Amino acid sequence: MTLTLLHARTIIESALDHARAQSAQSLAVVVLDAGAHPVAFAREDGASLYRFEIAKAKAAGALGMGADTRIIAARAAKNPLFFQSVAAATGGQLALSPGGVLILDRDGRTIGAVGISGDTGDMDEICAQAGIVAAGLLHGDAK
Repeated sequence: MTLTLLHARTIIESALDHARAQSAQSLAVVVLDAGAHPVAFAREDGASLYRFEIAKAKAAGALGMGADTRIIAARAAKNPLFFQSVAAATGGQLALSPGGVLILDRDGRTIGAVGISGDTGDMDEICAQAGIVAAGLLHGDAK
């Protein structure tokens, strides 16, 4: 299975709907395929500068490290020098904050990632997971 534009649009719309229901801050959402190519992106009115770049770094970091960014951030706290090196080696395409979530097919294979930025990392992650579930897919936490 591959990640389709329909999946990506559903993830984005559902993540933003969830954010509005939770009175979250304005968000930016990016969906990348398994090769880290952008499939779709949206930035809500009022989302601040750099939100696309941060959301993309969350999604790309999750793909590159093979884990949701919440897990990566916990690992980075224990080994900061290594993760500083990774961030430098990838040109900053790694954000050490929750909100980068792997997208899995029904067989548990990674088919992409979603990155969200704009609210707390916890809220960004919750919205990403809600979008993935609404698209009928699994997220990294559901492994």
